[in-house]
Amino acid sequence: MPEIEIITDGGRRRRWTASEKLRIVEETLDGRSSISVVARRHGVAPNLLYRWRRLMLEGGSVAVADDDDVTSNKIVRQLEERVRELERQLGRKVLEAEILRDALEKSRSKKPILLARSPLKGGSR
Repeated sequence: MPEIEIITDGGRRRRWTASEKLRIVEETLDGRSSISVVARRHGVAPNLLYRWRRLMLEGGSVAVADDDDVTSNKIVRQLEERVRELERQLGRKVLEAEILRDALEKSRSKKPILLARSPLKGGSR
């Protein structure tokens, strides 16, 4: 029966500061080294470095610092889309109001002419 060797990392996970994460991610963005090479150089798993890079590109340094998903950007995009939709609706309503205002002004200017041309009621003139 072959011997089985169990390799442990010696305890706790390493904590990276936001500045360290940003510095490492910036190394991957300059194009001189691949992500795998940069990951080996710093002792980081490549998939973790890919995650940091994705978070930074999507949400900037705040996402990398907190190591959180960038849900706030999604919410911001949804709210911006809602604002654009409301602005379109407001624009339509403003246009409708202007059209109605013009129509009302034209109808008021035509009323005196119509009254002057119409015969008086009761037959006396």
